[in-house]
Amino acid sequence: MLPADEVTARAAAVGTHAREAFRRGVLDLLPVIPGVLAWGIVTGIAMVQAGLTLGQSLGMTLAAYAGSAQLAALPLMVAAAPVWVVALTAVVVNLRFVIYSLALRPQFRDRSRRARLALGYFTGDITFLKFAELIEKEPDFPHRVPYFAGSAACNWAGWQVGSIAGILGAGFIPPDSGLDLAGTLALVALVVPLCTRLPALAGVTVAGVVSVVARGWPLKLGLLAAIVCGIAAAMAADAFAARRRQAS
Repeated sequence: MLPADEVTARAAAVGTHAREAFRRGVLDLLPVIPGVLAWGIVTGIAMVQAGLTLGQSLGMTLAAYAGSAQLAALPLMVAAAPVWVVALTAVVVNLRFVIYSLALRPQFRDRSRRARLALGYFTGDITFLKFAELIEKEPDFPHRVPYFAGSAACNWAGWQVGSIAGILGAGFIPPDSGLDLAGTLALVALVVPLCTRLPALAGVTVAGVVSVVARGWPLKLGLLAAIVCGIAAAMAADAFAARRRQAS
């Protein structure tokens, strides 16, 4: 058995490294925060323009924390679409998080259910991408949970600040402010590097084509079709790539 002072020293060292990993996660996310803020503001404005009250808007952004699903569901709510269409659209838009969860499960399987649920809530697209980059570049990185937590906390804070600012300032921010373009460009900057991989390229291409072709469909069903087709294309491409790897 180790002496008490050595145990204390090791625990202190682990805590220090964990704090450094958390800080690194925050710093890795900071460069994309302007884009996160922009999209948060756009989503906040969209909630108010859709007719939600202040309390409803704040409750939605804090509870849902799903910008793409919110932006997909709000036009349907304005168009008085059936509840099942709104719910199905939100679920399908967020199906990618099932894939994220499967990818993250090996990294966090030793954590308690409560911890995994908390990590799941704070998971975002950018958070997942940054964490995947870390694992790819440093597969033996020991402090993964603190890094992920720092990255997720930074992303969540940026989104909520932007979203709440959009909710409170919806009446003062002009519709042609260009914030939606800034948010789109930020997302494009994240998506383009992923397109070097066949599944991502296939999914993005198919989803883009379908979204243009089905743009005029009623109740925004073209968006739903684009997401489903994009996911299917990405899964098919991934299966094809796996078969090729096995054959080689």
